[in-house]
Amino acid sequence: MENLLSSAASHETLPENFVFAPDQRPPASAADVALPVIDLARPRDEVRRAVLEAGKELGFFQVVNHGVPEQAVRDIEACCEEFFRLPAADKAAFYSEDTDRPNRLFSSTTYGTGGERYWRDCLRLACRFPVDAAARVAWPDKPARLRSAVEAFVAPARAVGMELLRLLCEGVGLRPDYFEGELSGGDVVVNVNHYPPCPDPERALGLPPHCDRNLITLLLQGGVPGLQVSYRGDWIRVQPVPGAFVVNFGHQLEIATNGLLRSVEHRAAPNAAVPRTSVATFIMPTEDCLVAPAAELVGACNPPRYRAVTFREFMRVYKAVGARRESVEKAFRI
Repeated sequence: MENLLSSAASHETLPENFVFAPDQRPPASAADVALPVIDLARPRDEVRRAVLEAGKELGFFQVVNHGVPEQAVRDIEACCEEFFRLPAADKAAFYSEDTDRPNRLFSSTTYGTGGERYWRDCLRLACRFPVDAAARVAWPDKPARLRSAVEAFVAPARAVGMELLRLLCEGVGLRPDYFEGELSGGDVVVNVNHYPPCPDPERALGLPPHCDRNLITLLLQGGVPGLQVSYRGDWIRVQPVPGAFVVNFGHQLEIATNGLLRSVEHRAAPNAAVPRTSVATFIMPTEDCLVAPAAELVGACNPPRYRAVTFREFMRVYKAVGARRESVEKAFRI
């Protein structure tokens, strides 16, 4: 519990084990590159083209008019911010460094490569779908509105992800329901990432460069910038768009589409002025789901690029080799 950054009174200086060498934290580009913002209320053919083009070019895009009620978005953001303002005693029972525990509070200070630590606390919530009483009681009971806010948010957020997957299927030539069932039937995992003000943000990282392990991710990044995306050898800053989801693809989508849609590295940068809280929603396969390139997307001229693997086995290897794209690709590429 003493590792939680959000429970410290203040941070006057950056501890040495949070300092990254310059080559491990190259600065973000000054280039004016913006993620596409796609209006999901536009005609379907137009939306399908925009989603597929943005996915192929950047692997990231933002969506607006997505159908998640504004009140649900406001409530989840407010409750999550309030959670990290709670006294340490109110959060202590939920703190755990057990990575197999599905619902827990932890700090990136407990994880490091080469001894470096990341400037982030995280509340991880596993949500069975549909949400049931057993899932709800496993979440924190403080603040009082948190459980109801999560429940009201998860179902419509997942629905947005599933609709985007249907659009992608239509765009690449898969049947629209290809990702229904086991490929998207695991827990919906919500990671609430909290980045307190950092005394020396130019030498720290909130999250390291990584690719997501799941199928598709929807992020509410709040009003404070911090997300950075790898693009053509640079890191580009993602500017917040009120009410939008930032969408990106996970490794499972890359495997299933035989590399047509790629999982792109991204990272989080802290800042010195204000805290930042983001809410990431991950759509996952079931643990025993066998993920492999879709038969429709392989052939004599386009052989399979990845070996078939259960999601359980993927996660075991992912934890062992790390989240960098090169390491994961090397482990599963044929």
